[in-house]
Order: sequence, then structure tokens, then C-alpha cells
Amino acid sequence: MCCGALAVFLWCGVSARDLAFFTAYLGAGVLLPGTLLWRALTGGGRSLAEELAAGLALGYAVEVLAYIPARAVGVPLLVLGAPVAVLCAFTCVPRLRRHWWARHATGRHSTGAFPPARPPSEPPSSGRHAPEPSTSRRHSSEPDASEQYPSEPSATGQHPYGPTSSERHPSGPSTTERHRSAPPSFGQHPSAPPSSGRPYARRHSSRPFPGRRRGQGGGHGVRERVPGWCAWVLAGIVAYLVGWSALFLYRVPVAAAYVDMPYHLALVGEAKHHFPLTMPSVLGEGLSYHWFVHAEMAATSWVTGIEPVTLVYRLSTLPMAAATVVLVAAIGRRLGGRWGAGVAAAGVAYFLFGPELVEDVSFPTRSMFTVWASPTQTFGALLFAAVVLLLVGEFGRRWAALAVLLPVLAGAKATYLPMLLAALLLVLAVRAVPACARDGRGAGRSGGGRWAARRAGGGRGGVVRGLAGRWRRGPWAGAAVWTLVCLLFAQFVLFGQGAQGTVVSPFATMRGLWARLVALSEPATALAEPPTALSAPATALAEPAAAPVLWLAVLTGVHLFCLACVWGGVAGLGRRVLEPALLLVLGVGAAGIGAAALLGHPAESQLYFLEAARPYLSIAAVCGVLAAPRLSWIRLACLAAAGAVAALVAAPAAGLLTAQAPDGFPGGRLGLVVLPYAVLAVAALLVWRRGHVLAVVAVLAGYAVPTSVREVAGHIVPDGEKRERLIPPGARAAGRWLREHSAPGDVVATDLHCLHDGWRVCDSRHFWVSGFSERRVLVEGWAYAESTLSRAGLFAGSYLTVPFADQARLAANDAVFRAPTAQNVRQLADRYGVTWLFTGMNPRPQEFARLRFRNACCSIYQIP
Repeated sequence: MCCGALAVFLWCGVSARDLAFFTAYLGAGVLLPGTLLWRALTGGGRSLAEELAAGLALGYAVEVLAYIPARAVGVPLLVLGAPVAVLCAFTCVPRLRRHWWARHATGRHSTGAFPPARPPSEPPSSGRHAPEPSTSRRHSSEPDASEQYPSEPSATGQHPYGPTSSERHPSGPSTTERHRSAPPSFGQHPSAPPSSGRPYARRHSSRPFPGRRRGQGGGHGVRERVPGWCAWVLAGIVAYLVGWSALFLYRVPVAAAYVDMPYHLALVGEAKHHFPLTMPSVLGEGLSYHWFVHAEMAATSWVTGIEPVTLVYRLSTLPMAAATVVLVAAIGRRLGGRWGAGVAAAGVAYFLFGPELVEDVSFPTRSMFTVWASPTQTFGALLFAAVVLLLVGEFGRRWAALAVLLPVLAGAKATYLPMLLAALLLVLAVRAVPACARDGRGAGRSGGGRWAARRAGGGRGGVVRGLAGRWRRGPWAGAAVWTLVCLLFAQFVLFGQGAQGTVVSPFATMRGLWARLVALSEPATALAEPPTALSAPATALAEPAAAPVLWLAVLTGVHLFCLACVWGGVAGLGRRVLEPALLLVLGVGAAGIGAAALLGHPAESQLYFLEAARPYLSIAAVCGVLAAPRLSWIRLACLAAAGAVAALVAAPAAGLLTAQAPDGFPGGRLGLVVLPYAVLAVAALLVWRRGHVLAVVAVLAGYAVPTSVREVAGHIVPDGEKRERLIPPGARAAGRWLREHSAPGDVVATDLHCLHDGWRVCDSRHFWVSGFSERRVLVEGWAYAESTLSRAGLFAGSYLTVPFADQARLAANDAVFRAPTAQNVRQLADRYGVTWLFTGMNPRPQEFARLRFRNACCSIYQIP
């Protein structure tokens, strides 16, 4: 896979020198130190692939934390001190030296997060495995034997919340068969036999434990090899990402690449030369944006000498995306108990999308294909996956790794910490409920009711103290507190209390969809002006009228139905939903869906929450499928095929109705959009009445198959459309000349503000002057500035057309290029510190400034 990626990069124009230096630094400066630290801080992983992926995430975090102070003191190459110190320590210190070899990684592993202590009455194991010390002695902060998780069976084999699945379904496998085939219960060590009512004699027999499965892991120093077919499937997913990125970015000329790429390039230049960072395209504007991935690229550029444009447009994000695939599979393997579950979770996360039954109308389920379009999302997804892996695995020294990862995650992507905090609070809340119920039942049974409760701890006060003690003993409260601290630091210090246009606006996503539906029916009333060749794209439509709440609720219901088509397997979790590890991933998913429903943004950026939650909803769905009572694969395949056929039939039927619908159809076009989804939902409900969860899940997944096939195929089909050249020829050469002949502290003025010269309104996403020159510009593009997004209302026209906040500065800037005089040129230099003038083929400033560079597109003047 690595050789294939290197070949693709060479084919796409990356030099062999850049590839060699990038690979060497990534391996020796990021991956190797990060893997060693991961093994030392967490005890290691179950497989080498998991350790390398998690080690890469930890290595990136250490690199960012090392680069920021190095850049602050003006010696950016001090970033090398961190990997050198780590490698020297692990070479010279005898206790650390063993971590160089994978066989010495001795982490304790479990399919669940932070399992409870083994009951003290349980005799020690006498089998081939050495007796394991008490968990309560190893981790004094973890629950004692009385704090068993709800999902763990009792000593008599009866689950505290009801009969087992085999008892509910007589046709299901017996308890003994389920113990042989199923993964260990949550909170149970994988090397220990399943809890049952049988005597301990069988547990202590010298033969292998019946609960162990090959490759399932468990115990001290347990290592497992990823099955060959799983490794090939994961490699195929990464290969798909490589091919898709090559077609839509790597082989695309820089001048015709995605419109946001110059913005990321400008931020890399800012992180490379300045600290603290400000917005490079608007001098003095605070940067309320997650910029840690740009700091990572800046550090790589300093160490390797690779051009930032090569890192942003070609190299940097692919290792992050590949490691994320492995970590998603590793988390799925921990919670699902087998590598097949992890691979299935990765497949659902990347390749299954909600059904689209009506042309030009899409209920978003958010693809994860933002590998190159959003470096911040890719970097944040990798770090968040490593954090979740820590929280769902049993690591004795996990806090040090969390202490490193969470602060970097705070500045990597702003969407992740709120979701993590919500998930941790959900775990704490659910864990508190059994404590209150148990305290109340115990008080009622212990001779005297209220008097016994008073003796036990004082009635309500005892319940409160028991609740607080349960929170303190568990690790979840500490993780929640640290997450909250990092979130507050990010919001009030790192982002300067900026929100980048994000506001609380329930139904904002559906209001935008409703406005688009009305626009398709009545375009003259939906848009502020008709879409002519001279007008800007309407990325945020104006609401023609107040959206009816009833229709918004209906559209939200359809959206949830589309989400259920992808992640309907969650319904099969049953009692496993009470496991803290699964509660964590479900909490992340619920937070992502809730944020997408309750928040609004002028560019619909609230949907990044849904995209961030996609892997974890996929993991929960796969675990639900595994936990549900079994059906034959043939029957499931037939049901899925029937669902796919139904979706294929519903789509053209909906189009036919849309074209020939009578005027009196209830709801007009909105009703025609909802109708096919309603029909499919009714069919799924009829299957649900048969009482089998997997049957409904198969039908729902079948509904999503046609759209998924179309989307997946579309991502790897070469784009036949001619790409618009957003950057003129010669712009890159002009920017590089300015970078080489100016100081990092020089300020540039330009009259290039609009992405398209022919439009009547200014699309202010113009960032290539600051991007190629790596210099701060007085006023270039202001579309993503906090001062712009804070004034861009939802459904009030495109945020791209919002005028610059400081019109006096803009007028003074543009006067130098339109009607230059000695006075206004000198005023620009004295008041704002401008040294260079960057313009097109404009000879006017030549009388008052010295021409230093000119080519076919640009002229550069220096103010004397």
C-alpha cells in the first residue's frame, strides 16, 4: 500500500526528493517516537497496525505541542528536540528500551472500557495463565466489586435486566454455545471464562479457556495478528482514498484545485512565520479557527524544506486518513470482539450513504470523503479516533496519553470536544441511575426502611454521597473534567470566543432544504436575484417566508429515516446499550446528530458534526447487528436486495410524480418529496412487526445501497467537466518571488479581493496572494473572517457577498491602486506598515513605488 501511494505521488508530480524527505521525517520524527510513547504510556495495542496508527496520532500531537513554543521563541527547528529526546530516552533508559520490540508491549486489553474489579471472593486462576492482580489494587480510582456494570451477568448467570437472548428466543443458541462463539462480556477480561452459575472448578481446569477465541486477545502481553483478509480490506479502503484523492486533487493543477485550498495554504504560511497567529489575508484580524494541522504542516516544511504547497495539495493528509481507517477498525474490533466487526464498521463509515429518492433533493448523511478538501477535519478525525481508542480500551496509564491528545484535539477541529463531552456526560448519567435505584431498593429491604437508609448513609444524603462516590471512583468523571478544561481553553483563549458564524438555530438544516425545495418550484421568489453569469452562487438561500413548523418536523423525520438506513443496526444492541464503551460511541453519534439539528451556519458547517460522528455510529450499528438474534445470511441478503429494488423503483416513481403531479397534491412539491420516503418507511415498519431486528436492518440498508453504489462509483470516475481555473497563470511564481525578496514581517497591500472578476457581487474567497507569498496582507479575502461570519445571518443571502467590515481601510487600500498619489501611498505605509504592493497588470502605482517584478499576470511594487 505504501509503495502504491508513493507511485501515485510520483505520477502526480511530487519530486523524489520531497517524497524521500517527507517519508523519512514522518517515520523517524513522528511515527516512531509516537509509537514508542504509545507503548510506554498505554501498555501497547493488540496489533502492530493499531499501535502504528495510534502512535502516528500521538506523534502528531507531540509535534504540534513542541512546535508552538519553538515558533514562539523564534527557533522553529527546535521542534526536532521532541523526537530526538524521545528516541534517546528509549535508547538509553533500560526500562524503556524494551518498547522498541513489539513483543514486549504488555498492555491489558478488554473489549470494554475500564472494566470493574474482579470480585474478591473469586479464587485465583490455576490455568496456564498467570494469576492477574486485583484491578482495584492496580487502579485505586476504578470501581470495586460492588460497582459491577449493568451488562455483566450475575453470579447465577441471570442478567440483572432480564433473561438472556437465548432464554427469550428458545430457537436461539444455548448459553454454552453463545459463550463459545460470542466475545467476552463487557467488563470481563477476555482471557477469563464467561460468568455463569457453574462451579469454579471448570474455570480452574488446566485446559484452555472455553471463552477464548483465536485472535480475540486478552491477558498480559497479548498480541494478535490482523487476519489477512481484514488487512487486505483495510488496504482496499485506503487504496480507494488514494485513488479518489489522486483524481480530484493530486492530479488537478494547483490553479484549478478546490476553492478553499489557498486559504489552508495561507494558514500554513502564517503558522510557519508568526506566533500568535492572525488571519493572514486581513491584517490584525483574530484567527478564531482551528489551526493545529497547519502548525503540523509548518513544522514539516521547516524540517524537510518541502514547499507548503506540496504539503497542502499533495502529501500531508493521506497518512492521517490512512491511520484513521485503521483506528476505526481497531475500535470496532474492541467493541465487536472480532476484526470482522472492525472492518465492517470502517466499510459502513466510508461507503454507506442515506437514500436519495428525489432528484436534486438530498437529506445529508455526510460522506467522510474530506481527506483533501478539509485538512482540519482529517487531522481532527485521526486524533479523536485515538482518544476514543483510549477510552474504550483498558490501559493502566492512559491519563498521560489523554493529557497530550485532548489539548491538541481542541485546536485541531472545534467539533470534536463538544461531542466528546456530551458522550462522557451521557456515560456518567447512565452509570448514576443504577446506583440510585440500588440504594433505594437496599434501604427498603434492610429492616426498617427509612431507619435502615438513615443508618446506611442518611436517606437522600446517602444516595447523593453514593452517586458522588461512584462518579469519583470511575475514570469517566476525570476524562469529562479534562475535556471541559480543554474545551474552555479552546473557546476563550485559542479561538478568542469566536463562533465563526455558528449559532443555535433548531431545524436550520431542514430550513435550508425547505428553501431549496421552494427555490426549485419558484426560483424567482427564492433567490435574491436570478442566477446569471454575473451573479454569485447562492450557497445560502434566502428564505422566501417563514418555514412551517409542521413541514420542518416532517423533513426532520425523513432525515432521521435516512440516518436509520445507514445506522439502523443500533436497534439491535439490546442490553449492550448500557455498556459504558458503547454508551460513549452512541453519545458521540447522538451529539453529532443533535448538533446538526440544533445548530446553524451560513455555509451549513454544522453538518461537520454529523460527519465527525459517522465512524462511531457505524461502530455501534455493527455491534448491534452482532448482538441481535441471528438470521440466515441468505435471508438477510434477500431482504437487502428487496430493499434495494424498492429504492430503485421509488426513485423514478417520485420523479414521474414530480413531473406530472396535479396542482392539488397535498403539500405540493414538498409532499412529492416526502412521499417515496414515507412509502419505504411504511414497508420497513411492516417488516418490523414480524419482530426481528436484523430483518428491518437489512431492509433499511438495502434502501441505501443504490445511492451508495452511485456515490462510491462517482468518487473514482474521472471528472469529465472542465475545471474552472481560479488562479491565473504566473500567480504562483509572483508569490514565490515576493516570499524570497521580502521579510516575514513585511505587510503587503493588494487590490485582488474577489474570486471572480465578472460577477456583480464580490465572492471574497480570494487567498492565493497570502498563500503563495506567505506574507500578511492588509486586505485580501475576508469571507472566512470572524468579523464577516458574525454578520452573516442564516438564510439572508450568501455569506460570500457580505462586505468587508472596515470600509475605511478597504477604501484607503484600493485608492492606492485606482488613483495613487504620493500622499495616499505614504499614508498606507505609515499607518499600516505596508511595504509591498501586489496587483495585476496595473501600471498606475509605478509613479510612486518602485516596480520590482512583473510577469504575464502580476506586478509587484515596493514602497521606498
